[in-house]
Parts: sequence; structure tokens; C-alpha cells
Amino acid sequence: MKKRFKVLFNRDKCKGCELCVSFCPKKILAPDTAVNAKGYHPICVTDQAECIGCSSCALMCPDCCISIYELEEGENA
Repeated sequence: MKKRFKVLFNRDKCKGCELCVSFCPKKILAPDTAVNAKGYHPICVTDQAECIGCSSCALMCPDCCISIYELEEGENA
């Protein structure tokens, strides 16, 4: 069975620099239309099911706003 992952963002820490967007090999990250507490457009996941768990986004984030979790079989993203 294919491994599945969940990407979580700390929306209030994200400054919308888009480094994670640039480095995502699956191109599943994009700026949100809503703003966070700091007035930035935080990044969000456009298609959680397509995440391959490579952690490129988390490694590139200068503010450590991104966490990647492997989902257990039957667990929902």
C-alpha cells in the first residue's frame, strides 16, 4: 500500500515567503487567500493526497512552520 502523509503548517508563524512552494517536487503548495495574524498569506496544501513525504518544504522553511506526518493505514488526512 502506498504511504500517505499529512503536511501541517503553523499558519500564524508563516510569513508567506514561498520557499516551500518553490521546492515542492509535487507542486501541491500555494499561498492561501486568507491572511494570518501577522497579515501574511500563509502557505497551504492544495492536494494533501499527492504529498510524497519528502520533507523538502519543511527543510526549506526558514521559520520552521511545516511538519510532515506519515499517516497510519485507515487514518484520514
